[in-house]
Amino acid sequence: MAAEGIIGIDVGTTSVKAAVLDGDGAFVARYSQGFETVRRAPNIVEQDPDTWVTLVDAALEGFAGHRVVAMGLCSQVNTHVFVDTGGEPLCPAIQWQDGRAAAEAATLDARVTRGQKQAWWGAPMPIDASHAIARMAWMARHHPDIWARTRWVMLPKDYCLYKLTGVASTDPLSNIGLVDGDLRYIPQVLDLVPGAADRMAPIVGPTEVVGQVAQGPFTGVPVVSGAMDAWAGLVGAGGACERSTIYLSGTSEILGISSRSVVPTPGAIVFPECAGVRVHAAPTQNGSDSQSWFCALAGLTLDEMSRMVGETPRSAATPLFLPQLEGERAPLWDADLRGAFLGVGRGTTLPDMARAVYEGVAFAARHALETVQASGDLRSDVISCGGGGFRSDPWTQIRADVLGTALRPLAVGEPGIVGAATLAAIGIGQFDDIATASTALARYGPVRYPDEDAAARMDAVFAIYKQAIGANAQIGKDLGRIAWQG
Repeated sequence: MAAEGIIGIDVGTTSVKAAVLDGDGAFVARYSQGFETVRRAPNIVEQDPDTWVTLVDAALEGFAGHRVVAMGLCSQVNTHVFVDTGGEPLCPAIQWQDGRAAAEAATLDARVTRGQKQAWWGAPMPIDASHAIARMAWMARHHPDIWARTRWVMLPKDYCLYKLTGVASTDPLSNIGLVDGDLRYIPQVLDLVPGAADRMAPIVGPTEVVGQVAQGPFTGVPVVSGAMDAWAGLVGAGGACERSTIYLSGTSEILGISSRSVVPTPGAIVFPECAGVRVHAAPTQNGSDSQSWFCALAGLTLDEMSRMVGETPRSAATPLFLPQLEGERAPLWDADLRGAFLGVGRGTTLPDMARAVYEGVAFAARHALETVQASGDLRSDVISCGGGGFRSDPWTQIRADVLGTALRPLAVGEPGIVGAATLAAIGIGQFDDIATASTALARYGPVRYPDEDAAARMDAVFAIYKQAIGANAQIGKDLGRIAWQG
């Protein structure tokens, strides 16, 4: 990068984070602010899209005075905003954890063959409740008035880009399940819902300039399209090099591999090759969200929980926690799964349960990791990682033990911001390719190695975890039905 800075913005699930990066990838200014997610009924999870825009604007105002030559965005995906012709949202954004469209998803999925999925997506990925086409089918069925007024169905990043530049656009990587290997919309998928194709924004590459900032302290600064948080995070964590593995920990856990080899594997997402990078990904549903849930239940802060776990070794009193509090994405893709504590005894204490939550999230991550390892035909000796979940040293060690693999956390801990800025730097010509830019800007802290004895114990518990997921699936569904019959 040149002497001037580049802004990276990450519109995440629980907060908007941003930073100004200098030419060495250091953060010279940063911003973070949380926002509300509303859960007004089971499987209904919503956010106010204008809150994202307000916080992006606040970040840019806070950066006023810095010399900036470009900015890039990434965001949560499978969160959808239905926007009218004036660019205003017609209803709250349907967040990625929302399962309201499960019935529509099942109906649409039954209309698509395994062969079609393989040809379109490179893997037999299901149409689930978070798929854009399922959300559009739900809106057309339940709110035809809103559907009729919808001009664009947008992702969070693209809605913020639209408000910044006045240009409607999207990138191919963020549109999971709508785009094929040639980075184009799949007509057969969009045809599943009449009118869907007319409501999709034009596709712009992740390193292409969408437009310029229309107003504010950075008026005229070029804005690069960017990509989804997982893909941008892979770039930001230095994982854009061929045959590398990354682990991103935020509200959910995302495991990714960069590999041109493709072995069709149920449960994995295989992104089309873009800018020389082919990503295999497995996003779980519940990561630090499980930690936040437990802290609220137990009256703990995140730091208190981390200290508690650090002082509590695994013992016979440690239960098994299944973290599927709001269903599961990879590798199970079941919106109706629910969590559980198993093996609770009289000797089980609150610290034991806290440790079980950390372990359960790590087990879900290992389940996802095994899926992408099969899909990409790759096992790495060291996994690059980043995100808020790696701020806890005890949790990082538990993850290393559960995965049985050394972890190399980012020093700055914000792979989405670094990735968004990296894509912006490429977009204005400061780097020739993603691998070069990613290597130049990613900074790492000390490597965390698994403890051999702990890893052996975790192997045994993980085998039980996989059995428990299947046994618990029907129980959770039955309990949910009984609760709502009353």
